[in-house]
Amino acid sequence: MRNSVEFELFGSYALFTDPLTKLGGEKMTYHVPTYQALKGIVESIYWKPSLLMVVDELRVLNPIKMESKGIRPIEYGGGNTLANYTYLKDVRYQVKAHFMFNPYRPDLASDHNEHKHHNILKRSVKSGGRRDIFLGTRECQGYVEPCEFGSGKGFYDNSQEVHFGTMVHGINYPDETGRNQMEVRLWNPIMTDGIIKFISPNDCTQVRKLFNYQTKIFNQSNFEYVDKLYEKLEVKDE
Repeated sequence: MRNSVEFELFGSYALFTDPLTKLGGEKMTYHVPTYQALKGIVESIYWKPSLLMVVDELRVLNPIKMESKGIRPIEYGGGNTLANYTYLKDVRYQVKAHFMFNPYRPDLASDHNEHKHHNILKRSVKSGGRRDIFLGTRECQGYVEPCEFGSGKGFYDNSQEVHFGTMVHGINYPDETGRNQMEVRLWNPIMTDGIIKFISPNDCTQVRKLFNYQTKIFNQSNFEYVDKLYEKLEVKDE
């Protein structure tokens, strides 16, 4: 696919929180990463406001295992609470994603240089990402490295279909939809032979409004400053 990137994502623990489990202060992870979590990881590898990152496929390599831990959440008002968090353990995935130019940000059209962004994205994957990679939450450090999607042996290669029920697909932000509100998307993922093919955010039929929200405006001077800063970082990386 055009402007695509493929990488392996792994870490000792992950916590892709099911929001239904947060009501009582506990946290329970989903069995697999959400579209939004993977999109955030791609944006940690390389992000520009003129780009929209799209996650295409996820391949689960390691068996899905969970581990519960007693966690003492930070309470800024005092207290001594003990909560139970359930994490995914020893995770390893392959991810296929691509970028497109953001049609809802015409003010950034001057940055629509496809060749430049694609090459920076590939170099960023090789260097492990521009920012820290987190697997759902900050205490779960993740790592990325380039790979060929579908290569190697996966635990679920011949598992046929696995259904995960209703999950959060992601969040709609104003600069990605053109609507001045934040929305949550739901869907029903199916893993076939270890691979989950994500539907497009526009194809999600279960969308719920959260609240009104305005798009952040980037003026041209700030945008050019950030672009020059990235170029300096690229020189240092080389």
